[in-house]
Amino acid sequence: MLRRTVLHLGLQSAAALSVTRPAPAMRQQTTDAADFGAVGDGETINTRAIQAAIDAAAGAGGGTVVLKPGVYLSGALFVKSGVTLAIGRGATLKGVQDLSAYPMVRTRVAGIEMDWPAGLLNIYQQRGARITGEGLVDGDGKVFWDSYWALRRDYDPKGLRWAADYDCRRPRLIHVYDSDQVEVSGLNLARSGFWTVHVCYSRDVVVSDLIVRNNLGGRGPSTDGIDIDSSQRVRIERCDLSVNDDAICIKAGRDWDGLRVARPCREVRIKDCIVRDALAGMTFGSETSGGFEDIEVSGLRIDYPVPLGIFFKSGHTRGGVISNIGIRDVHLQDVATLFRVNLNWYPNYSYAQIPPGITDVPDYWRALATPVPREQGIPRIHDVRLSDIRAVGGKVGFEAAAYPEAPLSDFTFERLDWDVREAGTIANARNWSFRDCRIDTLDGTGPKVTNSTGVTGLRTA
Repeated sequence: MLRRTVLHLGLQSAAALSVTRPAPAMRQQTTDAADFGAVGDGETINTRAIQAAIDAAAGAGGGTVVLKPGVYLSGALFVKSGVTLAIGRGATLKGVQDLSAYPMVRTRVAGIEMDWPAGLLNIYQQRGARITGEGLVDGDGKVFWDSYWALRRDYDPKGLRWAADYDCRRPRLIHVYDSDQVEVSGLNLARSGFWTVHVCYSRDVVVSDLIVRNNLGGRGPSTDGIDIDSSQRVRIERCDLSVNDDAICIKAGRDWDGLRVARPCREVRIKDCIVRDALAGMTFGSETSGGFEDIEVSGLRIDYPVPLGIFFKSGHTRGGVISNIGIRDVHLQDVATLFRVNLNWYPNYSYAQIPPGITDVPDYWRALATPVPREQGIPRIHDVRLSDIRAVGGKVGFEAAAYPEAPLSDFTFERLDWDVREAGTIANARNWSFRDCRIDTLDGTGPKVTNSTGVTGLRTA
């Protein structure tokens, strides 16, 4: 069992309080899943028994279903409106490794609407549902990680790197889709087959006090920590993350399909979290098509061995507008690159082209490969504020660039205190202001600034 910790890494912002807290689930009754036949012996498959307990609570108008100490094997479970699933201390819900135990549902995966296996735990088109407790949810995901790497070995030489993430179906650990007034809190989460917590097309959601460990028994590909996808009024608080891709990520659709859906991600508050292992600590993208607005991050700590701190990524087919982003009170310890903007990210993945001679392809391949005119595909980022960012032991401060026709506009940096080997580079910037900033480098020079206007208050190379 993973150790329960409580984190207090920053001050609560007034803006964070503007997000509506989900209404508590109705508690007319508390039900032990064992009363419906659930057995925590680590061998019995309990999908039907636990689902029966959830359905009975929903049918009674709401209530709490409890998993008591034990190891409960299960396939996909669906928590219903008004129901709390409480996985108590000493209880483990462990995902079975048979993909058929996760029925196909209509959802969005990596920016594309398509059919995909349900998660181990799902809140799907519900209201006032909760998943909570101090127990462990273990995806036991290595079999799915291995299947992905096997497919990549086949796909990459064929020019199909972009298709692998969609063709290799892997269950998420917690899937919240098109739901309102939801809470996911308190749990230990481990070894997800794919993304760990995915909140998509949902409103008024709290994700809090989670410990996520996706690097136990191997390093699973695409095991993001928390992905907030075209949702609004979301709070993420006091989460402790060790994952093998993006730790916390804002998303809003990919390319032609994301532009068609055109649903932004907005009013998101992220505070008092720690990232101990990931490819990037705080990420915006790469699925930017619907746009992001009014995102506030505070009280974040990102530690070694995370190589990348704050990351905006997209591609020239994504489009979307990113605006009104506030990031403050962040500490980066031995993070190699502190701040990166890459809008031509990972071309082999970002730009889908169906190889000649392949004609029998799924609809989602066609969606991925549908051309996007450049004027629609260039992402635009403006009105970004970073303040009180402290970095010790960094290698590069800035790696930021955009497109000449869509410069990175109106960025404000206040009270940066960075100790880095080199300040890095800034390109295609417009109206960047630096106030009370100290960037200490080995050669004593600031970043190299090119193709930019209105960059003020910064010592440059």
